[in-house]
Amino acid sequence: MKDLNSEYWSDRYKNGETGWDLGNISPPLKAYFDQLENKKLKILIPGCGRGYEGIYLLENGFINVFLADYSREALNEVKKNAPDFPDNNLLCANFFDLEGPFDLIIEQTLFCAIDPALRDDYVTKMEELLSDEGKVVGLLFNKEFEGGPPFGGEKLEYEKLFSESLQIELMEGSYNSALPRMGNELFFIAKKRK
Repeated sequence: MKDLNSEYWSDRYKNGETGWDLGNISPPLKAYFDQLENKKLKILIPGCGRGYEGIYLLENGFINVFLADYSREALNEVKKNAPDFPDNNLLCANFFDLEGPFDLIIEQTLFCAIDPALRDDYVTKMEELLSDEGKVVGLLFNKEFEGGPPFGGEKLEYEKLFSESLQIELMEGSYNSALPRMGNELFFIAKKRK
């Protein structure tokens, strides 16, 4: 197994090895954001990459958007794309070291980038980072990959994994994925258990 540390991810950016990058906001997340009314939600996007989703939120009046990535190179790309993005809201950190709480956490290619042996820890950490009424919303690959990252999976596996710490409100095939991912993504919403 590769050491998926910050140096590994920074090297991927430096070498242009960012096949996960859509070059724009993911359509299912844009559709979800467009129906949100509370612009004061405290939002975290871990593993943000070039930050398209966070930049979109900021441009649309959301005032508490935090982008986190293990790679300083990724966050430099965010600043290049959005020079006005608040520096204090760009967190160069390992996901497992982040501190909450957040009202909304967006999953967009972080889950598939971590070692599958850490998936239980990932779900536990999500639950820990959420505010009492908080939700995790995002996309998961509904297919297997050779090697990795990305590391794939399937719906039944995710349902079992997530339901141990969170309450799943929705997990279904994404009807509006970006073309390269059409038919291979699940859109999900999970919230903190009461």
